[in-house]
Amino acid sequence: MAKRSKIAQEAYDIAKPEAEKMGYDLVDAEYKKEGQDMFLRLFIDRRGGISIDDCEAFSKVIDPIFDEKLKCDADYFEVSSPGLTRPLEDISDYKRYEGELVDVKLFTAEKLGTKSFTGKILEAKDTTVIFEKEDGTGAELELTDISKAVRHIVF
Repeated sequence: MAKRSKIAQEAYDIAKPEAEKMGYDLVDAEYKKEGQDMFLRLFIDRRGGISIDDCEAFSKVIDPIFDEKLKCDADYFEVSSPGLTRPLEDISDYKRYEGELVDVKLFTAEKLGTKSFTGKILEAKDTTVIFEKEDGTGAELELTDISKAVRHIVF
């Protein structure tokens, strides 16, 4: 789980069931100061991605709930996608992107003979991710072996 401020965690806890009802994964919440203003941001995702219409729809649902339940003095409230280059952090991220290519960096080259590779996520379960590397070989790794993984973007 991401490290969140008390207010961001409260917002996350309130918003998560609403996101699930709408078919979204609530990826994160943040409450932070930018310049003179305080921002509360929620980040939603789902298989296939998020559009601005998704962000708007979720914002319209969650805003009145926050007005009622969240004790927060945010100057601005935003709903956003986590972005294409956001690192995959927990098993739910890997499950969401099963079947897609990712660029993986490992802490050591001990298990695979290399510290980085591109591969397709075949399966994500508990604390293990199974990849098919570009060369066709398989790799089963614990999340603790992975230093960083991001979606492989081809333009």
